[in-house]
Amino acid sequence: MLRSVLFYLGYSLATLIWGTLSVLVGWVLPTRPRFLFIIGAWTRICLWWLKVTCGIRVEVSGREHIPDTPCVVLCRHESTWETLFLQTLLAPQATIIKRELLWIPFFGWAFALNKPIAIDRGTPRSALKRLISVGRSRLSEGIWVVLFPEGTRMPPGTMGRFQVGGSALASAAGADVLVIAHNAGDCWPAHALVKTPGTISVRIMPPIRTIGLDTKAITAAAETLLAEGQQTLPGRNPANETPI
Repeated sequence: MLRSVLFYLGYSLATLIWGTLSVLVGWVLPTRPRFLFIIGAWTRICLWWLKVTCGIRVEVSGREHIPDTPCVVLCRHESTWETLFLQTLLAPQATIIKRELLWIPFFGWAFALNKPIAIDRGTPRSALKRLISVGRSRLSEGIWVVLFPEGTRMPPGTMGRFQVGGSALASAAGADVLVIAHNAGDCWPAHALVKTPGTISVRIMPPIRTIGLDTKAITAAAETLLAEGQQTLPGRNPANETPI
C-alpha cells in the first residue's frame, strides 16, 4: 500500500509538471518531436517510477512483428499500465479517447496537442464515422492508431466481445492490424490502488493483412489472435480464458 501511494504521488507530480510544460512549449514543436517530448518523456518517467516504487517490470516478445508503416493497433485492455507502455512502444500514435478527457486540466490540455481521436460515446454511429474519417487521416500522416477493442478494462482470465471500430477503420484504410496481448492486470489491477511486484509480459502477434477482408473477417481474426496471445502468457491457463 505504501509503495503504491508513493507511486501515485510521483505520478501526479509528473503529470502536473509535464502537462504544464507541454501546454507552454509543446504547441511550437512538429508532430513527432512534440509527441516524444509531451507523451514519450512523461510515460517513460512514470514507468521508471513504477519500477522503482512498486517493482513492476516488463518483458516484450514479438517486436519483429511491428510493421515499418504505422497501422491499426488492437491491444488487450486490463489496466492503466498499457495506456502508458504503448506510448513508449509505438510513436507517434493517436488513441481513441472520450472527448471529456480533453477537459482535464494539464493532462487533457497536453493530450490534445498529440492528435488523439476524441469521440462522443453517447452517439455510437457518429463516433464510428469520426473514427474512420479521422483515423484514415492519422494513418496517412504516419501516425499509429491505437484502440482497445474490448471497450473497457477486463479482469484477468476473461475476454470481452470485440467492438468493430478498429476493424472498420483497417478495412476502410487498407491498413494492417497489429494485435497485442499482455497480463498487466496481474500487477496493476483495474480500479485498485495496491499494485503487485512482478514482470508484465507483452506478446506482439504477427500482423493481420486486411486487403480483401471485410470488417467481420478482420474482427474474427483479431479476436482469435488475441485469445492465442493471452493463452501463452505466464500464469494464464487457456481453459480459464472465459469469453463474456
